[in-house]
Amino acid sequence: MKIGKKIKNLRLKKGLTQEELGERTDLSKGYISQLERDLSSPSIETFFNILEVLGCSPKDFFDEEVLEQKVVYRQEDQTEFYDEEKGYRIQWLVPESNENEMEPVLLTFEKNGEFKEFEPSLSETFAYVLSGRIKVILGKQAYTAKAGEAIYYHASEEHQIVNNHDGKSELLLVATESYL
Repeated sequence: MKIGKKIKNLRLKKGLTQEELGERTDLSKGYISQLERDLSSPSIETFFNILEVLGCSPKDFFDEEVLEQKVVYRQEDQTEFYDEEKGYRIQWLVPESNENEMEPVLLTFEKNGEFKEFEPSLSETFAYVLSGRIKVILGKQAYTAKAGEAIYYHASEEHQIVNNHDGKSELLLVATESYL
């Protein structure tokens, strides 16, 4: 069982950042990141504290009852997070997708909005610009795509997606594991 992925999924469902979860549990953002990537294991006390903040009982956390595969996700199944300071909204179209190989999200940018910067990783990213214009910064290069155009890249360099439009922009983004 990948404990870290389950913790991350619960955190995202609660709409918390790693920093916010760390503040509520008296842990550092870096430690939360290590837990979510299964690079560190929490003590029982720390683990129970995290579960309490995330509103999950240990029984529910470890319940591995085989469930029927969910195929259709309705709007009410989706979760979202809005970062007013950076001017973007991320909507997880398949809530538990961070436990899968790919993670589809809908990103909506306000004017001058920007998504967080990411470190290099092994993930691959596909995006389709639904409206507006998007700039992808990949290492020292910048690429622009407008509504109706697709984006695809390997995340082997630092990367960021920003709004490059004088208004709102929206894109459907699908990244393989380790991106979001």
